Order: sequence, then structure tokens, then C-alpha cells
Amino acid sequence: MELRQLKYFLKAKELLNFTEAATALFISQSTLSQQIKQLEDELQVPLFNRIGKRITLTEAGDLFSVYAQQSVNKATDGFELLKDLNNLETGKVAIGVTYALRHVVTKALIVFSSEFPKIQFEIVFGTSQELIQKLNHFELDVILTFEEIASEAHFKYRELFTSPMALVTSAETSLKNKKSISLSEVSSLPLALPSNGFSTTQFINKAFKKDRLNPKVTIEINDIPTLLELIKTGKWHTILTKTTIENEKDLHAIPIKGENMTRTAMLISLKEVYEKKAVIAFLKTLMDNLK
Repeated sequence: MELRQLKYFLKAKELLNFTEAATALFISQSTLSQQIKQLEDELQVPLFNRIGKRITLTEAGDLFSVYAQQSVNKATDGFELLKDLNNLETGKVAIGVTYALRHVVTKALIVFSSEFPKIQFEIVFGTSQELIQKLNHFELDVILTFEEIASEAHFKYRELFTSPMALVTSAETSLKNKKSISLSEVSSLPLALPSNGFSTTQFINKAFKKDRLNPKVTIEINDIPTLLELIKTGKWHTILTKTTIENEKDLHAIPIKGENMTRTAMLISLKEVYEKKAVIAFLKTLMDNLK
């Protein structure tokens, strides 16, 4: 059963004349008659009584017409929905974000939503591992995180920018005037770090291990906003990418000296998955906003 056949049937029902229906549909009468006959054969019941040149609906035809009309209406609604989708009049974007990149997403979201107010967004915060897992399960369209190595063949990686690793401290501590700091100096300070599930902590722990340093970590916490509140007291320091504390007036970031002490912010999506038009448009806004 084809949508075309349903439209032919409904036009014939409306006009009760195959010749007039064929003319209205811009097809030949023989084509119309053939298509309706194929539909009747598939349904195994006649839809029209054929009396000479006149036709009337059978009981089956009358009952079937209700569902045929619903099918055509649903298909039309579907076409309109896809049209709206292409014109960014509807749609949903699901984005995973690590806390350090929240400002990047927020700025782009404000700009994009002013131009396309009907697009819905789902913003999910989490560690890189959590977000990658959600991406693999098709729960997210794209994630923004720090990833130095494009290691998964089924992912598409797009670099955004780099950010130095920094000692984050209270703006009121004596360290605030330092322009940079060594990893050795950092290891001697009382530290509060994100828990091991965060890629930033994994990154910095490898750096400590490489330099054979034993940092004084007294607190591990899996919530970055709470961690930053602790740092503002001046009793502890932490290590994050510099971009993490953008717009945080009570905190100060001191770049850490040394090789490979920068991280690369990336967009990660699945290679073989259709990329929604709304996602493409939002990512363009995001990248334009970074220029």
C-alpha cells in the first residue's frame, strides 16, 4: 500500500468520478483505475461500486476512507515537520559539557537561541568518561571536553583551542602576584583536587609521576563548584585548566611551567551518525564565537 494510492482513492471518493479525479490529479484515467484496483486487491475488498460510468463507495470504502485520510494527514504533518526541521523551526540538540567549558557553551547558546528560539537544548554536565559513555549510547549529539589524543576511530574530533594548566588559588593569597609556577612548587602546597574520574586530575597526576613528585593532596571532590568555593577560602589550592575559572573574580590562575602543560578543548561526535542541521548550526555559532 502506497501513499500515492491513498491519495488517488480519496480524490475518487471526493468526486465520485474516475475521469474527474484523474484530471484533478494530472494523471490518466487508466492509471487511476489501475492504482485503485491494486489497492483493492491488496485489501481484498472492493472500495467502489462501479455502475456504468458512475461509482459509489462500498461500505468497506466508506470505513477505510477515514483511516486513509488519517494516513495522508499524518504523512503531510511529517513532511511539514521535516520542513520545519530543515528551516530550524523545530528540533533538539543534546550537548555534553565538562565544567571547564561551561562558559564556551553558555555564550554560544545565548547567541544561537536569539536567532533560533524554537530549538530545544539539553545540556548535560559530567566528566569526560561519563560524557563519552553517553555519546557512545547515542544519548548526546556532541560533547565538549579536553582531550589531547584522538584515540577512538569511530569518533570525529574537532579542535577548539588550547588552555594552559594552572594553579588556581584565592585572589587574596600571597601567590597572586606570581606570573608562573613550577610543578615542584605546586607539589609542596596544600591541594584540593577534582576526584580521579576527572580527566584534568588524571592529566596532572601523570605529570607529578613523571617528575617523581608527591603532591600534598588533602581533599578530593567530584563537584567543581564546591571545589572552587573551598579554594576561595585561601586554605587550599587546586589545579585546573585556566579557562575553568573564567569570570571567577575571587580566584586567580597561575600557569604551570613545563613541557606539555596545556590541554586541547575538543568537540567530539560519532562519525557514522547523521548530524542534525540544528547541531551543525549551533557548532558554527560556537566556533564563530571563539574567533
